[in-house]
Parts: sequence; structure tokens; C-alpha cells
Amino acid sequence: MSIKNSNLGYPRIGEKREWKKTLESFWKGDLTEQQFEQKMKEIRLSHLQKQLDKGIDLIPIGDFTYYDHILDTAIMFGLLPERFRTQDANSLQTYFNIARGSSEQVAAEMTKWFNTNYHYIVPELGQAEPRLTENRLLHLYLEAKEELGINGKPVIVGPLTLVALSKGENKDQVIQKLIPLYVQVLQELADAGAEWIQIDEPVFVTSNANGALFSKAKEIYGTIRREMENTKLLIQTYFESVEQYEDLVSLPVDGIGLDFVHDSGVSLRKLKTAGFPKDKVLAAGVIDGRNVWKASLQKTVKLVHTILEAVDRDRLILQPSCSLIHVPVTAENEQQLDPLVKDALSFADEKLYELSVLTNFINFETEAEVLKEYDSATDQLSSSKLRNQSAVQDAMNQLDSFSTERAEAGLRRKQQNKRFSLPLLPTTTIGSFPQTKEVRAQRLKWKKGELTEKQYSIYIEEEIRKWIEIQENLELDVLVHGEFERTDMVEFFGEKLSGIAITTFGWVQSYGSRCVRPPVIYGDVLLEEPMTVKETVFAQSLSEKPVKGMLTGPVTILNWSFVRNDLPKSSVLNQLSLCIRKEVEALEQAGIAMIQVDEPALREGLPLKSEKWDKYIKDTVTAFKRSTASVQPDTQIHTHMCYSNFEDIIEAIDALDADVISIETSRSHGELIHSFEKYSYEKGIGLGIYDIHSPRVPAEKELVMNIKRALQVLDPELFWVNPDCGLKTRGVTETIAALKVMVSAAKSCREKASEAATV
Repeated sequence: MSIKNSNLGYPRIGEKREWKKTLESFWKGDLTEQQFEQKMKEIRLSHLQKQLDKGIDLIPIGDFTYYDHILDTAIMFGLLPERFRTQDANSLQTYFNIARGSSEQVAAEMTKWFNTNYHYIVPELGQAEPRLTENRLLHLYLEAKEELGINGKPVIVGPLTLVALSKGENKDQVIQKLIPLYVQVLQELADAGAEWIQIDEPVFVTSNANGALFSKAKEIYGTIRREMENTKLLIQTYFESVEQYEDLVSLPVDGIGLDFVHDSGVSLRKLKTAGFPKDKVLAAGVIDGRNVWKASLQKTVKLVHTILEAVDRDRLILQPSCSLIHVPVTAENEQQLDPLVKDALSFADEKLYELSVLTNFINFETEAEVLKEYDSATDQLSSSKLRNQSAVQDAMNQLDSFSTERAEAGLRRKQQNKRFSLPLLPTTTIGSFPQTKEVRAQRLKWKKGELTEKQYSIYIEEEIRKWIEIQENLELDVLVHGEFERTDMVEFFGEKLSGIAITTFGWVQSYGSRCVRPPVIYGDVLLEEPMTVKETVFAQSLSEKPVKGMLTGPVTILNWSFVRNDLPKSSVLNQLSLCIRKEVEALEQAGIAMIQVDEPALREGLPLKSEKWDKYIKDTVTAFKRSTASVQPDTQIHTHMCYSNFEDIIEAIDALDADVISIETSRSHGELIHSFEKYSYEKGIGLGIYDIHSPRVPAEKELVMNIKRALQVLDPELFWVNPDCGLKTRGVTETIAALKVMVSAAKSCREKASEAATV
């Protein structure tokens, strides 16, 4: 019997970001709801057709979304935040209000999807009574069947993962109420003819996946299985190995999905030692769904043959390690890259091709030369000078000679206070200001050669000048230049560093319609000339107030890039740290006294297994300190982190030894503040007091309340007032209005804090 292949999920955004453009056109009012739905249907069906044409046997249905698949699932089961429960659960307005907020309502919290850079909307359980609002999966399944003749594989987030990722105290009760609703959804799909249904339970790969969780899983899936007929249930895991392997494979379902790429070899060892049930199908993730390098098909064939020693051919499905939403759509359009790099790339479409070739080879034991030829591109890149830079390798051999320690923090604070003389509760922003249509148009003209370097530089300086004046008028205490010359906080640095490539169409979804082009770290990384000095020095020349130099830190560049897979990530991180160190030194030498090295991705890179945390934290903290340790004590180092659960790494944040750190707390409603009730933080800190991802302008009383709440546990002498993230995606008018409110709230609290200090 032939081995089948399967896909877990396909990129939503389209080759040229058609999904993003449709979404934003609807938000702007350029499309009616009917036009929006029709455009989205066309995109959705085209993605299914492409997978069919690529030879995929089990095509996922329901992975497509208008914003976020977790939000879709929560709404389908009536888990709306309490403030939205009077609204129609099935309306697009309610859906987008939950995701983005409105003038009256704060958006739902957003955080990272496990250890990826994808953000999901956090469900709020509260006092919700779960109910089935609409079986959207049934609609999508029937659509694919009727329109394209595809008997697809519906995909749904499992109840344990859905509730584990939610906020609320009543999780056990909610799970029990969800079970009959899941049964109804799954049974309706089975009645419609669905052969396989994929139930995603990535919570099983985390350190919290203990015996108690699997006991609950056995009970839940036992109930579901007893109620189900005429379909096969596949429990899908990804991103790591499942330590409770025996418990997982004993669940009363028809198939188990395991990640054989990012599991450190654990899954294969478990398979060899514990075997695999004779009555189940193994869906083996053997193609890397998170990175962009071609698979070594010859090595992958050997892996599959090893798996076949424990699993019969008719009970094996080959697939990517996870959903392909984490990689771009296709490498075909990347004509500007070095051929050595381009030929070694594999995006979503290429990974589907790899699956097809692999399946055909295993089934028919032919095309051995095809495998060898396919693998040659990676071999050629590995042996090229791009991955063998002597200057970089010499520096790596002397890594211990680069300092990682600064003067004691208290001494630094005294010298910095004397140098800057800032008021109590100083105000600042995180870095970027609105990237208007005009800014983007001018950048595009420059890239096309329609503007000279000088013309473009003059335009950027005009924008910097305008926004320095705006900041002065707003009476912000510490200014920024606005980052108008930058497309993305990682992409910009990827363009400047050798050994890193920027794609043309290599977009991936970060949150909502926000798409980024992760740099491709293909070789040894080297800084050949300063990257940010020109614009920062110009901005500082326009004001007596300090202007922060703005850099992206080595950990975030690493975690938000596609990284070469022939070296340990820690080695690439060390290369990046030396590049940022040189840039920090260049800024200081040019007279910049405050330098912000942002690390928003530090927490998201934390391994899913707690036993791996110590090494990761040691590597990342050391890299950050190496990047910033060579400056003088009175040079102030800032950093910024956003949209992650930081409670687990408070000590690591402190160990970074930054003089000032800003952290997002607005969407989490200040919950991080509880961590500081237990942990004494004695460096400068700003807990973002309003949400920049919502278009609403906050009321002053909201911000005053947020500041006061923070000051209950933080020293006013150390507290900074700032938004929770950069303002790049916001409009000009709302940005100025919100910052005006923020400054006014800070002044109000400053006066009261000063009065209290003198009593």
C-alpha cells in the first residue's frame, strides 16, 4: 500500500500579500462586506487548488483565517471577552473589534504562539458559557468539496490547547462544557464525509504536559471517540518532542502527529524503544516547516526508512513538521538573490514539492539521481566563501576577549542622572513613528532608482526634522529620530550586514495583517560600516534633549530571521553580538548618549522544554551584554521587549544589565506588574501604558490608572512612561493625540509623586 502525504497548514497571505491587501482594504472601507468575503473566498480556494496541484493527499481545511485561527476557534465556541458578549458573535465587526479594539472597547490580549513570531489573540474565559455559534469548519469543508472536489482534512485546535492558551480561572469547567460542542462539530464533519480530522494539541510538547494532563486527555478523547462515527481523528503535535510518548500514543484516536525535525531526536528514539501502536497511523513531520532551507532529501529518505522499521507503510503519512504559515509562499520569485543562496531555499511551495518527491521515492524507490541533484544546491552553499569568512571566524576564536561586564549599576545611574537631569517619570517612545503612504512611496522610488541617494536622504532628514519638532512640542523628555529610513526593525539591519539576505516576496504573517520579511542568515555575519549613525546624529543635532540611538539586538535578529542550519544558533548569535557591539561603539563615539538595543524576541525564543532554559538564557544574556558592555558608565543603555509572557524570565531580564528596560503591559492589563511585587527590580523600567496596536486614543484617566498601578510596586525614581511598542503602524493624527494624553498623564502623576516624596 502506498504511503500518503499531508500538509498541516498553508500560508494565508498569498504570493504578493493579496490576503493582507484585501483585509486592509476592507478596514479602510474600500470593500463592502460582500466584496471582502468574495475576495477572501477566491484566495482561500486558490491556496487549496495549489496544494492539490502539488500532489498533496490530505489538504488542510480551516487553517485559513481572516485574522487568527485561535480567535476563530474561540468565537466558534462562544468564548468572547465579556465586554463583547452583547455583540453578534458571528459578525465581522465583532470579530475585528476583539482583535483590534474599537473606540469604545480595548482589544483582546495578543501574545506569541509558543516559541514562534506568530501572535495569537488570547481567549478570555471569564464567566463565558461555551456554545456553538457556527460550525465554520463544516462550511469550509463543504466549500472545498463542492467547488474543487477536494475531500479535505479539517483542522481544529484541540480543547486542551485552546483552554491552556486562554485567560481565566475556570478552565476545568470550560473544558467539560466544550467537549459536547467539539463532538457536535466533529460529528457534523464526519456526516459530511470528512475522512480525517486533524486536532492540534501542541500543548502536549510543553513542560506542562505531565501525567495529569494526559489523564485528562484520555478522558476527553475517550468521550469524543465514543460519540464519533465514520471518521478518523488525528492528534497533531509540533515544535518539539512529546516526553509523555507512551501516554500520547495510547490516546483513543486513529492517528498521532509527531515532529521529527525540531525534537532533538527524541521522537525517533521513543519510536525505536517503545514502538508504535498497530492500530494507529503515524503522521511524521519530516520536512522543516519553520526554516527556509532545502531539505536534504537523501538524509530524509534515511530517516523515513528508520521510521518504517517501527511503522508499517500503510500506517505512515509524511508531512511538514508544522503548519507552513511560518515560512513564505514560494522562492520562485526571488530573482535578486545570489544564485548560491536562492538555489538552496525552500519556501512553502517548495516544501510541498519536497513532500511529493519524497513520497514518490519511498513508494516507488525511483529517482535516486533526482534526490542527489536536489541536495547539491545546499552542498554548494556550504562549501562557498559565503559561509567561510576568515575575519568572522578569527573573531569567534577570540570571543572571550570581548568584555561582557559594565560598571556597577548604581554607579552608572548616578553618572547618568548627572549627565541627563531628567524629571521624575520621564516620557519617551519606543522608537518608530508612523510610516505613512508617502514615506513608503518615497522609499520605493529610491529603491527603484527614481530618487537619487541624496534626494532620498534629504527626504528622510525632512521627516526626522518634522518629528523632532512634534516631539518637542509634545514635551517628551527623551526623543527618537523615528526610523523613517527603515522598513522593519530586523529587515533594516539584515540589509546592512554581510552574510544576510533580504528577500523580495519572502513575507510571513506576524499578527493580523502585519507581515514581515525575515532576513535570511545564509553565511558568516560581518559589520563593514556603521548602519544608524548618520540619521541618529542628524536628529540629535536638532534638539538639546537626548535622542536615543535605535538598534535591534542580536537575539531578536536571530529569532526573527531564517537562520543557517549548518551551525548551532548560539554560534550565529555570537557573530551578531559582535556586529551590534561595533555599532554601539560607533554611536557612542559620534556623541549619542542613550542607545536602545531592542530585544522583543528574547522571551519568544525560550525553549518549550524548561530543562533547556538555562543554556538559552545564558547564551542570550551573554550575547546582549557583549553587545553593550564596551560603552562608558554615563552612556545609558535601553532595551525593549513586547508581547510575551515575561514572568518566567524576570531574573534574566535583570541580568541583561540594561540601564532602562521598557516592557509591554497594556494588552495584558498590567498583569506583569504582579511579578514585580515578588521581584525587586532596581534599574530603570517603563511598563508600556497604552496599546499601540489599537487605533483608539486612550483617555487620560486610563493612563493615570496604569501609571499609579505600576508605582505601587516600582520606585518612581526608576519609572519611565512610554507606549507599549513602536508607533510605525499607527496614523499621524492618532499618534500625536495619544502621545499628548500620555505626556499629560505623566505630568499629573509626576506632580503627585513629587508631592508625596516631599511629605
